[in-house]
Amino acid sequence: MIAPEQLHKTRKFWSPKRKEALIGWLFLAPEIIGMIMLNVFALGFSLYLSFSKWDLLSGVSGIKFAGLDNYIQMFKDPTVLKALENNLLYTVLTVPIPIAIALVLAVLIHSKVYVKDYFKVVFFIPYISSIIAIAAVWSALFHPSLGPINQFLMDLGIQNPPKWLVDPKTSLISIAIISIWAGLGYTIIIYLAGLSNISNELYEAAEIDGATSLKKFFRITVPLLRSTTFFLFITMLIGSFKVFDIISFLTEGGPDNASTVLVFRIYEEGFKNYNMGYASAISWLLFAIIGLITAATWKLRQDDAI
Repeated sequence: MIAPEQLHKTRKFWSPKRKEALIGWLFLAPEIIGMIMLNVFALGFSLYLSFSKWDLLSGVSGIKFAGLDNYIQMFKDPTVLKALENNLLYTVLTVPIPIAIALVLAVLIHSKVYVKDYFKVVFFIPYISSIIAIAAVWSALFHPSLGPINQFLMDLGIQNPPKWLVDPKTSLISIAIISIWAGLGYTIIIYLAGLSNISNELYEAAEIDGATSLKKFFRITVPLLRSTTFFLFITMLIGSFKVFDIISFLTEGGPDNASTVLVFRIYEEGFKNYNMGYASAISWLLFAIIGLITAATWKLRQDDAI
């Protein structure tokens, strides 16, 4: 027999509110378990592998602890250092430059263009298109001898136009141009959303005070879009270090590792050479770089806000 006091406590503990919460947690349980298995476990396993030697074809039994050997090898590997250098250059080309271009275009569309919706769609179509399809089109445009871009340059009198994707000096720049073009629409749309939140009264007051369009841009638009710029900078920065598909399709890191990046090196070591331990070490280097840059940028943003 259950004592009346215990029955009362049991009923009080399983109140309708707690029962509702339990049902909610039961519905969330599959998602939570999946996240733990796919994210937390994978993250920890990757960290362990970064200190191990493992040929993927040898199975789990082939994992052997190697200490810091992978990290020591990584900082002596010229291909990894070249990939890091290329990643930094690619980030410089594909983050601040498209942000500046998109800001100017967004301001022009927002204030000077009558058919705004048409231009929004035109600029946004490349972003929602397949990056591989875009890369295929641009590879034809960049063809050294038959491409329309070089044909146009030769018509202008340039005898030796760039070889674009097949030249080590221009291959990474060519990929950056494609990436900027493909992602520009998204950046413009985000800026247009930010511009719609700026009150026209501020611009009207500035006009009364005699401010020029340039002064209004730098004194009103740019400061009030600071949070939008910060959001775009962080997301585009992370995206620039994660670039892989377009490089894999167009150049496979070549020629002569001129366009290889860290993610592509991870792919080569892990899924071509089956060296999962070394690939994991490179992935943790990438994780550390993105984390440090993001943290530094966030700290600067907080200091600026104060």
